[in-house]
Amino acid sequence: MPIRNIAVGRPDEATRPDALKAALAEFISTLIFVVAGSGSGMAFNKLTENGATTPSGLVAAALAHAFGLFVAVSVGANISGGHVNPAVTFGAFIGGNITLLRGILYWIAQLLGSVVACLILKFATGGLAVPAFGLSAGVGVLNAFVFEIVMTFGLVYTVYATAIDPKNGSLGTIAPIAIGFIVGANILAGGAFSGASMNPAVAFGPAVVSWTWTNHWVYWAGPLVGGGIAGLIYEVFFINTTHEQLPTTDY
Repeated sequence: MPIRNIAVGRPDEATRPDALKAALAEFISTLIFVVAGSGSGMAFNKLTENGATTPSGLVAAALAHAFGLFVAVSVGANISGGHVNPAVTFGAFIGGNITLLRGILYWIAQLLGSVVACLILKFATGGLAVPAFGLSAGVGVLNAFVFEIVMTFGLVYTVYATAIDPKNGSLGTIAPIAIGFIVGANILAGGAFSGASMNPAVAFGPAVVSWTWTNHWVYWAGPLVGGGIAGLIYEVFFINTTHEQLPTTDY
């Protein structure tokens, strides 16, 4: 069972060179992703003079996030695993694939990366507002909470199937594409309702820079619950029970 694999980690783990390099990679990858994602929203607001969101704007946001995440995961995969998301890190922890201390280090790097990205965007655009995540009219808090759970479940399940699963084989080479695709698809599905964050760091940066905290807890609780459930289910049903140990020469 994965609960037996959960580990706090050694006290010196957070200061080891490999852990610090991994944290730096998470910082850079998250910065890249948020600049592309939030930047696309700011560009849309400038072009439409803060007009209402349109179907074409939703498609543009989905593409920007999908492409940005594809790159962010790709450039960080060989160093940190390319989590770029506290919910992914939490799902990996629940499945026993990362220690608590390293996970906290990743979280700090991801949150800082998002905040710095939003500060850069605000400066580079001449002081334009960085749009924070919020619920659309007619969407209740519980509706958004469930939507974020379901969408993040799909994201973290995809991460497990294509990147974490030790038997993914050649499928691992397309992991960044699959992860980018599921995020883009989920934005098309949920963007008009909750904003389709699926990522506490992505919501945190804009909230800090714009100082907008209305219903912000939804963008933490929903993704963390969805990511944790995905990690638990995949680890219990598809890794621990269906995989045979690989020969040593295959590692």
